[in-house]
Amino acid sequence: MDPTSSNKRQKGLVRRFLPYFGKYKAVLVFDLFCAALTTLCELTLPLLVRYVTDLGINNLAGLTLELVLKIGALYLFLCLVDAGATFFRASIGHIMGAKMETDMRSQLFAHLQKLSFQYFDNMKVGQIMSRITSDLFDVTEFAHHCPEEIFMAGIKIIGAFVILCGVNVPLTLIVFSVVPFMVLAAAYFNMKMRDQFRQQRAQIGEINAQVEDSLLGVRVVKSFANEGLETEKFEKGNRLFYNIKRVRYYLMGGFEASNRMFDGLMHFLVLLAGALFMMNGSVRPADLVAYMLYVGTLITSIRQLVQFAEQFQQGMTGIERFFQILDADVEIFDEPGARPLSLKEGRVHFEHVGFSYADDGTQVLSEINLDVKPGQNVALVGPSGSGKTTLCNLIPRFYNVTEGRILIDGQDVRQVTLRSLREQIGFVQQDVYLFSGTVFENIQYGKPGATRAQVEEAARQAGAHGFIMGLSGGYDTYVGERGVKLSGGQKQRISIARAFLKNPPILILDEATSALDNESEKIVQESLEKLSQGRTTFTIAHRLSTIRNATVILVLTEKGIEEKGTHEELMEKRGTYYHLYNTYSGEKE
Repeated sequence: MDPTSSNKRQKGLVRRFLPYFGKYKAVLVFDLFCAALTTLCELTLPLLVRYVTDLGINNLAGLTLELVLKIGALYLFLCLVDAGATFFRASIGHIMGAKMETDMRSQLFAHLQKLSFQYFDNMKVGQIMSRITSDLFDVTEFAHHCPEEIFMAGIKIIGAFVILCGVNVPLTLIVFSVVPFMVLAAAYFNMKMRDQFRQQRAQIGEINAQVEDSLLGVRVVKSFANEGLETEKFEKGNRLFYNIKRVRYYLMGGFEASNRMFDGLMHFLVLLAGALFMMNGSVRPADLVAYMLYVGTLITSIRQLVQFAEQFQQGMTGIERFFQILDADVEIFDEPGARPLSLKEGRVHFEHVGFSYADDGTQVLSEINLDVKPGQNVALVGPSGSGKTTLCNLIPRFYNVTEGRILIDGQDVRQVTLRSLREQIGFVQQDVYLFSGTVFENIQYGKPGATRAQVEEAARQAGAHGFIMGLSGGYDTYVGERGVKLSGGQKQRISIARAFLKNPPILILDEATSALDNESEKIVQESLEKLSQGRTTFTIAHRLSTIRNATVILVLTEKGIEEKGTHEELMEKRGTYYHLYNTYSGEKE
């Protein structure tokens, strides 16, 4: 990467990050004040040592007990000031960084909630989790230490330079002539390490994603006896992570070694040039002692900057990855002037609707014209990839149409608020997602704040109350991660109970029974039929025997809506639906 463009990008990231200090300016200013106090206390010691040493060599009689006690009292006071300032820096300063991390994590999570399905289709959850957790922890350390370390190092270097120039300008210039070379070496290694930090963070995300994928699918792994395959996949990613860190540590080693070399060179110059200046009388022995102490302080501050360089790069990488998510376009949002949906009947109208994916331009739907009357049950059938689920996902604006428009009771779904739109639509999907928690909490998710009586009534309507009461804890039974402790039919009925509790006028059933056994399918199908009564319903069906009673059946193919009618009408046509029905209907009959 071009160093110039990289530096520009880094400066841009810093400029974007600075506003996050806004709420904590007072804390930051006081933190820097405390950093200045600790630095000034550190710079005072060599002056006191120089003063005492000079008196000891040139005027021993002037070194009285009273003077020694005063100097000791002054230094003890400085130690107390340094301790208090250090406590504030180490505690309140870090808390400021933690607050900034909390603010950023809240902003990031809120932004993720606004992103469309299309973003999550292309992004691994493990990568996102890595950015929300470990990346932002590095940002916390960066937020606290970056201004503090740079400020302290600046005071030490400038303070030492000014003080030593007051002692002997030529010797000071000789010693400080090494500093530009140290800066150049640091800049070189920092540039080399920057990409390594970025690669390391990306690979951590990959490892998180692979671990999450493997652990969530542990039952599939074990059922195919593929533990070895999963271990091999993990080891491959783990080895790549090791190789990235190995290169980074080689660079860090070169960084440290170069700075140690420059440290030794500075001490060498002080000893050699200082001795020569002392020989011609332009430097006193006490001055040389002060020089050695200040060079030690200078080297310590430069070493701290060197150590901070790694933290700086980690922080900058974390900030960059944070803004990568924050910069992701919110494709689905409330348009200016959007009003709440006024739903009176539940009529859904598709007008020349088309949809294609933005990332690759794949056309999924084209010229869909459909008028669904209130209370109708519209069944969607067709081969995989024909756009059945996509068509339904366009109604609540999980994706935006790329052509035409969708109207609900005459209102364009893009001109109403998202919240009011989605509050009127219920979903029951094949892949039921239950949150980690109790049965009660999962049903109540359909209507947050619902009473226990309301939840139980919804469960009765869904035919779930009986099996729930048979669980060890009833409604307070913990369902496990993703509902792992429940059967497919039980999870589906909880999902239906959730929809009953929401009581939406528009309902979308996405192959809600296709993964169930015969007995569970029959129970769930009865619950779904009860749920669909009086609602405008879209049913995506794989088992065609379940949609024979639909008001209208749409056959979707790559050509669009190829056939439309009731079960009897479509069977008489002996077209696509007729062949699909004869192929699949016998599966459960």
